[in-house]
Amino acid sequence: MPTSTRWRDGAATSSSPLRAAVRSAKTLDGSREVGPHLVYTANGPVLLIRAEDDRVFLGFWRGQRLGAIEPRLEPGGKYEMATLKLREGMTIKPTTVRRLTREAIALNDELGDPTKAASPSTSGKQPTRRK
Repeated sequence: MPTSTRWRDGAATSSSPLRAAVRSAKTLDGSREVGPHLVYTANGPVLLIRAEDDRVFLGFWRGQRLGAIEPRLEPGGKYEMATLKLREGMTIKPTTVRRLTREAIALNDELGDPTKAASPSTSGKQPTRRK
């Protein structure tokens, strides 16, 4: 098995440090598989983890507001989505994952389910970035 496959599988398994950091951040409603994604929820979707052959995605609904916490988040998609693409050898501190998760949950607590709170194409406003 190629090294990248072992790395990818380890990054997204139920016992991975990435998933452990997400689960330790704050109480989540739960997680579920949606296609190739593992989606964590708290008053709507909060974040996703997706493993591919050579990378693991860590994506946040309303993640464009979290760039001050993790500048590698790349904006894209609906609902102010932003994603960090981790490749073999790249790291993110568990404390950063926990902070991102807590802030994403706080945004859902404050603003509601991102998929229901506002139309993703009609807001026209730049998101406020959390520090």
